[in-house]
Amino acid sequence: MAILEEIKDDLKGAMRAGEKDKVGALRLVLSELQKAAKEGSDDELAVLRRERKRRLEAARAYREAGRDDLASGEEAEGELISGYLPSELSDEDLQAIVEQAVLDSGAESAKDMGKVMKQAMAAVDGRADGSRVSGLVRASLSG
Repeated sequence: MAILEEIKDDLKGAMRAGEKDKVGALRLVLSELQKAAKEGSDDELAVLRRERKRRLEAARAYREAGRDDLASGEEAEGELISGYLPSELSDEDLQAIVEQAVLDSGAESAKDMGKVMKQAMAAVDGRADGSRVSGLVRASLSG
C-alpha cells in the first residue's frame, strides 16, 4: 500500500476515534504529499523526511525559547511521521556503508569528504540523518 493511502486510512481512523492532534498532523502531512504529487514528485519518503525534519527543528526552537508545551507537540508529530518512514540504520550498518563509500571513492583526506558523502548518502537512501553520516565520514577520513 502506498504511503499516501496508508495515511488516508489512518486519518479516517483518527477522525472516528476523535484524536484531534493526530488528525491535524495527518492532514498536514497528507496535504504536503498531495502537493508534491501535483508538482510531479513521486518521492513520498522525501516529503515525509522533510516534514519530520521541520517538526524536529521547530521543537528544538521551542525548547530554546522555553516553550516545552509547544515543543512536545512538535516532537509528537515528528514521531507520528517517523512511523511511516523506513527504520533507521543501526550504527554498525551505517559505519559499514561509510567505510565502503570511503573505499569506493578512493578518498584519502578530509578534502575528499564531498565525494564520500555523495556515495554514502546514496547508499543510506534516507535511512539515517545526514549529520550522523557526516560525523562518521569525518571521523573515518581524519583517523
